[in-house]
Amino acid sequence: MSDGYEHGSSGETKRLPAWLRRPLARPGAYAEVGSLIEELNLHTVCQSAKCPNRGECFSEGTATFLIMGGVCTRGCRFCAVESRTPEPLDADEPRRVGEAALRLGLKHVVITTVTRDDLADGGAAHFVATIEAVRAAVPEAAVEVLTSDFGGNEAAIDTVAAARPDVFNHNLETVPRLYDEVRPEADYARSLRVLQRVRETQPDLPTKSGLMLGLGETEPEVVEVLGDLHAHGVRMLTLGQYLRPSPAHLPVAEFVEPEVFARLAREAYRIGFSAVASAPFVRSSYHARELAETPRD
Repeated sequence: MSDGYEHGSSGETKRLPAWLRRPLARPGAYAEVGSLIEELNLHTVCQSAKCPNRGECFSEGTATFLIMGGVCTRGCRFCAVESRTPEPLDADEPRRVGEAALRLGLKHVVITTVTRDDLADGGAAHFVATIEAVRAAVPEAAVEVLTSDFGGNEAAIDTVAAARPDVFNHNLETVPRLYDEVRPEADYARSLRVLQRVRETQPDLPTKSGLMLGLGETEPEVVEVLGDLHAHGVRMLTLGQYLRPSPAHLPVAEFVEPEVFARLAREAYRIGFSAVASAPFVRSSYHARELAETPRD
């Protein structure tokens, strides 16, 4: 399990509450998943973003694929993915993602990405190639994408949406007041427009978004964001606790108690969301299959 502490920048530590301590990963599938990812020269958000659920997910024989390389053109202050100039796209990567999904026997494949502001289409065509490769390899699997904002490029958004993934996810991550501090190169209104554009062009395609809590937001601010998401057509929601990946990243402002997550879930359902996962260890792709299979109106 973790050592039970949140590590700060000058050696200071903050003890994690009991609900944020995770057991060790079980042997077996954990090592097999890691070996397969290494063999196929792929990236996972589980590893690159230092996800606290990696042990559980790998042990259960699943992973979330991170395409277009392992470095990002942006430097969000919450994210462990390295920020620098990325390498050119790997044209064979989509095929290898499909092979990994087949060999892992996945029934629900989540594909996310680093942000590629260096590409004219933000990597939209590569996303489509990956969706198609997964469907060719595992026709029975559902495909969920978690995209960047494509710099607001509507043609790029339309390209990915037209490939008809089973779920289109784009995260707001935090409340608008904190964007300059948390996501300085992103824009709250632009991210909302991404989600709205998908619903406008593909009305029956489920859209999903998520936030991290514990960055200094207030509960009324979160509720306001939920209203914005619902007004822009989003019906699937994830809420989880922000955990600092290293001393170089933003500190945790608050460890949000499980009851607050439960209360926000109730409020989300009251607003009209049809599928909500809200708990400290929830992440965008954590138990994504179960959330996607939640009956919707």
